[in-house]
Amino acid sequence: MTELLARGERIGLRALTVADVGELYLAWMRDPEVVRYLEARFTEHTLESLRDFVVTSTARDDTLLLAICALADDGRHIGNIKVGPLDPHHGTADVGLLIGDGGWRGRGAGREAIALATRLAAEELGARKLTASCYSTHVKSGDAFLANGWVDEGRRPAQFVGEAGVEDQWMFGLVLRSTP
Repeated sequence: MTELLARGERIGLRALTVADVGELYLAWMRDPEVVRYLEARFTEHTLESLRDFVVTSTARDDTLLLAICALADDGRHIGNIKVGPLDPHHGTADVGLLIGDGGWRGRGAGREAIALATRLAAEELGARKLTASCYSTHVKSGDAFLANGWVDEGRRPAQFVGEAGVEDQWMFGLVLRSTP
């Protein structure tokens, strides 16, 4: 298993690499259940487009693109979490994640990945504040952020068009340090 940057009870985080982009990753990005709440669902993904995304993201010093790996399963890649890009003036960065492996959805992997990525954002990027958002009907995602001490920063009404029609955007934040 590639070196972990952070280790939790059931999952670890490591740098996502081009070697992670294969048929399994592509299948996740084409699976309606996986991309149901992601803006990525509006793009037709190919192995080439996913490789380009990984290369572009990992080349940035202000972004962490991480593979979520199952510790009990020899570090099998089960999803991704991204932090960044970090705004250099404000010290803020956005967090987004996906659990691609259906066997790991609803088992707390996202919650644990958020906790680990939050720590890495402070240590590796020097982030002052993290932000995230989700569709208001994606309650499990919202609960994962709230369980990690993130604050409900409100809703932006009628921001998204989802399966249920027009939906609010549910926003979260976590101040890591109050000084710039």
